[in-house]
Amino acid sequence: MGRVFQTLDRTARAPYPRSWYLARLAWNIVQATIFRVPLPKGYAWRRFLLTLFGAKIGKPCALARTMNVFHPWLLEIGDYSAFSTNVTLYNLGQLKIGSHTVLSQDVYICGGTHDYTKPDLPLERPPVTIGHGVWIAAGAFVGPNVTIGDNTVVGARAVVMKDLPEGVVVFGNPAKVIKQRQMK
Repeated sequence: MGRVFQTLDRTARAPYPRSWYLARLAWNIVQATIFRVPLPKGYAWRRFLLTLFGAKIGKPCALARTMNVFHPWLLEIGDYSAFSTNVTLYNLGQLKIGSHTVLSQDVYICGGTHDYTKPDLPLERPPVTIGHGVWIAAGAFVGPNVTIGDNTVVGARAVVMKDLPEGVVVFGNPAKVIKQRQMK
């Protein structure tokens, strides 16, 4: 075997403050049980539970019971936004989502990565910001340290790894601007 650059035995075992581990345990229990209760239009209940754990959530947001949130206390959502089934908010760092924004089914927002240039691969938790009036279509992936401008549409299965401007439509892997969004 040649020289191995990565030294995972030197990787930080506990990259968060100790209090976060207890909070995560409590949140995981709540999210796996009462958050998932199939109440008809149980959005208010789910908003309440998320805010109980520190999330800042605007006026009536539609939150599917099958969505997953990693750190509620690092989550901010504007008014009237909607999150469909199996949306994952892997928000290791701050995640801000604007008002009137839609995340369709199976969208994955990834707010964490590792610095691969260092042998111990330290955890990085850069912010992700999603603007107002954005639609992220089914199965799209948004990577860490990305900002998506207001009124942008991210096509189904697109992979967004760089900032996107306002008012555009993007598709593909990697996501590329296809055209300006028609706003009549």
